[in-house]
Amino acid sequence: MFRALGQAQIPLLAAMLLGGCAAKLARAIRRRSIDAGLGPTALFPLKLRPWAAGTLAAVEFGMGIGLIVTVGTLGAGAPATLVRLGTCLLFAVATLALIELRSIRPDIGCGCFGELSSTPITGRTLARSILLALAALGAVGVDPIPPPRGFGDLAPMLLFLVIELGVIGLLSPEVRDLLVRIGYSEPCELRMPTPEHTLHALRRSSQWRRHLTLLARDDPIDCWRELCWRYLAFPSRYNGRDAELVFAVYLQNRRPVVLSVLVDGATGAVIPWPVSSGRPVSWRWTRLLRRGAHAAPQPELPAWLGEPPGQGRLAGQGIPVTVRQEQPGARSSPVV
Repeated sequence: MFRALGQAQIPLLAAMLLGGCAAKLARAIRRRSIDAGLGPTALFPLKLRPWAAGTLAAVEFGMGIGLIVTVGTLGAGAPATLVRLGTCLLFAVATLALIELRSIRPDIGCGCFGELSSTPITGRTLARSILLALAALGAVGVDPIPPPRGFGDLAPMLLFLVIELGVIGLLSPEVRDLLVRIGYSEPCELRMPTPEHTLHALRRSSQWRRHLTLLARDDPIDCWRELCWRYLAFPSRYNGRDAELVFAVYLQNRRPVVLSVLVDGATGAVIPWPVSSGRPVSWRWTRLLRRGAHAAPQPELPAWLGEPPGQGRLAGQGIPVTVRQEQPGARSSPVV
């Protein structure tokens, strides 16, 4: 039992070290600063913080790889002992640094897992660091782990590993923050995709391919945003008259909804789709609205896309939408 308990510490420590290094590296790439958000670097002078952050990430990576390499007979003996003692020393120094950081900067996080570790340091964070230091100390005298001959050889070690991971999860405020981020959906009004990103998504959509022959050129002449939709207007020609082909792209990251309408360039009136351009855009929305209440919620259709002035067709489906007729040459806007 004690042998299995000691063996379980090696993959646990390796996972913690490599996970912490990967999280720090991901934040450094995102912020373009290697010392961004790394709590212990606040103990160093400003000029030394990048070096301290880089050294910490390199040590964590080296120790994590060293624990994996020395787990078997290849790294048995002095190399395994040195790596495990070094890991124990690392967590011991980290515990002392967290205690000092908590006293002088109680407002910042430990930075153990990059941007996830933004919660101020508490007793649970210190207890987790002490537990990991004790785990590294308990792994010092562990014999080389031979290749398993069956599940029965791994069962005790996996049981201890799951129990320790549960204890560490209870001591980690990052778990709660991660669950909050997974369950949080940013309102579409707050999303800030660039017009270039929206144009790229539009050109990959079926609406773009369906009406490509109606475009005079593939660069938009106008682009604007209303709440959760971004509109792109392209020059077009219809029956010898100037027209505009307007696409409405819903602002979401993956597979955005794309709607389209053909507008007269002089009067702003909606022009019926030519027969060669395929089915009208309202066909898809009529089918979706007939699915019933059990269907997944869809983005609200802009009322002016294909609707006549006055009460729109969507109001009959339970969606209170009206259309206000504006001055000639201007587009109608939805009033919800």
